[in-house]
Amino acid sequence: MVSDTQNSTLTQKLADSGLRATSQREIVYQVLLDQRDHPSVDEVFSRAKALMPTISLATVYNCLDALVGCGLVKQVNFERDASRYCPNLQDHAHFHDDATGRIVDIDLPAEVLAKLRNLLPPGYEPGSIELNFRGRAAP
Repeated sequence: MVSDTQNSTLTQKLADSGLRATSQREIVYQVLLDQRDHPSVDEVFSRAKALMPTISLATVYNCLDALVGCGLVKQVNFERDASRYCPNLQDHAHFHDDATGRIVDIDLPAEVLAKLRNLLPPGYEPGSIELNFRGRAAP
């Protein structure tokens, strides 16, 4: 369930982007916050449909685009795999388990982020850093 604070943040971020909070956007955002497992569009649609049977796949796509566009959610891409969605807005990396498909957030300490920024050529400043790892969970 989306808390009052999260709902207020959702409403404000959407308003700042010239959009309004709709029940569909609230449901999609709730789905992303309830299980922070980086779902694909199809997974978001399935979960949202359980909460709002009348929601369509096109509406879920539009809601996700709006949430990404106003900075409430990050779109995560792994090569040619389906896009995934992550509500964790802190600087972090992702580990994609090739065996299970599971995606895990990896916290990046400030000193690691500073080192990554220092790898850029002089005069370049990153707007964001996306770091993805692929492999398998250790046995």
